[in-house]
Amino acid sequence: MAYNARQVLLKVIHIQAFKVMVLAKKMIDFAVAYYAGDRKTGTITVVRRRNGEVHSKQLPNAPESGKEKARKPIFVGLAEEDRVITLDPDTKQIHVDERFVPDAFPAHLYSDPHSARDWFMNDGDKETGNDTLNCGERGSSVTVVENSGNVQARYLKTVCVGRGHHQCHFSYPSTEMPEVPYQAYVSNLKDGTISVIGNNADRPDSFLQLMATINLCEPEKEDFDVPQVPNNAFPHGLVYSKVSGKVYNLNNGYGTIAVIDPVSHQIEQRIPFKGFSNLFISPCGRYVIGRGADRKSDPDHVVAKMAVLDVSNHEVLDRIDLPDVYISKYFFNPEGDKLYLTTSSSGSEQQQANLKTDAVLVFDLSALPKLRLAAELRLGAPAGTLDFLAPSGTTELVFASTAADGAVTLIDPSAHEVLETLPMVEPQPHSRLWLLPG
Repeated sequence: MAYNARQVLLKVIHIQAFKVMVLAKKMIDFAVAYYAGDRKTGTITVVRRRNGEVHSKQLPNAPESGKEKARKPIFVGLAEEDRVITLDPDTKQIHVDERFVPDAFPAHLYSDPHSARDWFMNDGDKETGNDTLNCGERGSSVTVVENSGNVQARYLKTVCVGRGHHQCHFSYPSTEMPEVPYQAYVSNLKDGTISVIGNNADRPDSFLQLMATINLCEPEKEDFDVPQVPNNAFPHGLVYSKVSGKVYNLNNGYGTIAVIDPVSHQIEQRIPFKGFSNLFISPCGRYVIGRGADRKSDPDHVVAKMAVLDVSNHEVLDRIDLPDVYISKYFFNPEGDKLYLTTSSSGSEQQQANLKTDAVLVFDLSALPKLRLAAELRLGAPAGTLDFLAPSGTTELVFASTAADGAVTLIDPSAHEVLETLPMVEPQPHSRLWLLPG
C-alpha cells in the first residue's frame, strides 16, 4: 500500500503524540504499598513517584511474633508516614509502629463501600474450621475495624459466624430499593450457610449483631430429607444488586444461585447455574456475572467460562468460553465501565503447560449484557492484585502486583499497554498492592 506525503506526516504526528501521551502517563505521581511473602512471613515496600523520580523503601521489620496462626497480629494497613497498623487478636488492641511484623497475618478483607469499616475474614482452624480463640467450637469469625488510613484506626468487634472459607458482601438502600437495610452477608463454605450481620451504626440494637443464619441446604440434592447443617451447598460467590434489592449466592455444590430477600432473610428462588465457581455484580447493579472453569472436556486445555444473568428477569443473556485461561481475581475500574480479570494456574500438568497464567483480560462493560473482551495484556508473571489511580474520577494508571518477579507493573488504561515494570523485592509466592493517599 502506497502512502502520500500527507499520510506519512500524519502517521508520524500520530506516533509522536502517542509517545508524548505514554511519557506523560509515566510521569504521573503516585504512592503504592507492595506486600510480598511466602504465606508465612513477608515484607512491605512503599514506592512513590514524585516529579518524575521513583523512590522505594522497604519498611523495617520488627521481630516475628512467633505465635500460632489464630494469635498472630492481623495486618490492618498503613497509616500516615508509612506506619504499620496491626491488631492483636488476643487483646484486641490496635498497634501503630514504624516496623512491620514479618509474620503478621494479611487476612482476606472486604471494605464496606458506604463506611470506613474493613471486614477481615478468619477461616478458622484448617481441620475443624473453628476460631477457637474467639468462638470456641461454634464456628469461625469476622473482625471489623474502622480504618480511615490513620493512627485513629479502631477495633470494633469480632463476630462469630459459620465455618469458613468466607466471602462477604453488603446490602444497602438504593433509589430503586429504599427499604433494603444496611447489612453484611458472610458465606460459610464448610457449613453451607450465610450469616447476616447488622451494619447500620445508627441502629445500636443490631449493629454488628448476628441477625440471622440462612441455611442454604437443598435436601433433594442430599441424602437426608430435611435441611441440615453442615451440608454440601459449598457457597462461594455472594453479591447484592441495588437494582433488584436481592442477594445472590452461588451454591457450588448444587450448581444453583439462591436469591435471598434481605428484609425477610428468606430464599425466594433457586436458579440453575451449573459450572461456575464465583459471582460478581456489575457496577450498575443490573447484571450478575459468573465465572468458572472446564477442566474435563479437553485433557490438554482448561477453558474459562463466563455468563451474564439479568437480575430483572433472572435469565442468562450471554455466555462465552476462553480457552487456555483460568480466571483468578476480578477488579472493576472506578468509572465502572471496565472489568479486569487476572489469571493463574489450575488443571493437569498438560493443561497448565498451555495456560496463559500471566494474562490480564479487560472487558468493556458498555457492551453488557454481551461480554466483550477489549484487550488481553501479558505481564510476564501472574498478577496478584490490581489497583487504579483515578484522582479526578478518570483512571490514569492501573497497577498490578506480580509476586513471581517481585515487581509492580504500570498499565496504560486507555491503550491497554504495559508502560513499565518496577522491581521491588526478590520473587515470592504471594503479593498484593494498594494505593496510598497522596
